[in-house]
Amino acid sequence: MAVAGFAICVSAAYAFQREFRDFPGEDAMGPVTPDQLTPSEFVFGRLMYPSGGGGGRFFGRDWRQGGRTNWTNDYPAGDRHLMTALRRLTRINGRPIEQPINLEDGDDIFNWPFLYAARTTSIDLTGEMTVKMREYLDRGGFFIADDMWGRNEQEAIADTVHQLYPKRELVELPDDAQAFHMLFDLDKRYQILGQWARFNGMRPLDGVSYDPHFKGVFDEKGRMTIAVWFNNDTGDSWEWADDPSYPEKFSALGIRIMLNHVVYAMSH
Repeated sequence: MAVAGFAICVSAAYAFQREFRDFPGEDAMGPVTPDQLTPSEFVFGRLMYPSGGGGGRFFGRDWRQGGRTNWTNDYPAGDRHLMTALRRLTRINGRPIEQPINLEDGDDIFNWPFLYAARTTSIDLTGEMTVKMREYLDRGGFFIADDMWGRNEQEAIADTVHQLYPKRELVELPDDAQAFHMLFDLDKRYQILGQWARFNGMRPLDGVSYDPHFKGVFDEKGRMTIAVWFNNDTGDSWEWADDPSYPEKFSALGIRIMLNHVVYAMSH
């Protein structure tokens, strides 16, 4: 009877989820087939967000339409390669295809308990978006921001965290943090460079930020609700994981650290 009840609850949640939408991004992928959208216990949610003001436009492009705005960085290849790894390396029933999620879509965000955002160098949530994101996190949601280099690029996400929780700190995760030991033991971590590093002498994106940081925000019960990865291009480590010219060590750590965070998010 309990199993039947759980099945009914899961089916009800699926009924309220917004349909899958595919946006122009950095990568051209093959067409999505119906079997790839079968309801699963985990879906990789990619946050759509406005960048740097400008009436919701980024270099003249509307963030709501994708098209190489900041939120589409490494999308969709990075997301789909990551889900291939998740399905191979864990027993999690993960959907092969990501879900782009817009905070403006009513209560849809509450149907997707995991969110990832790339290149949050100029993320600019409206007041209404901030309120909804805070409620989402307080209800048990989990959010990761990735791929910012140097002090200037980190300011926007630091400001966003402060707007969400003025009294909570963004703290460096110690080596024994639970998120580093959920599936793989990652006591020591190194900087994850992107595919661009193959052409600039393996230097950081800004040329100077050699110090990688994995940080988090915790609620009053000690649950990490937000993870922020500075001076790392973790998304590239998934996007280029199948390219022999991309250093395997970056994909090895990038995939493992994200899978650890997925398991943490699903169990906390």
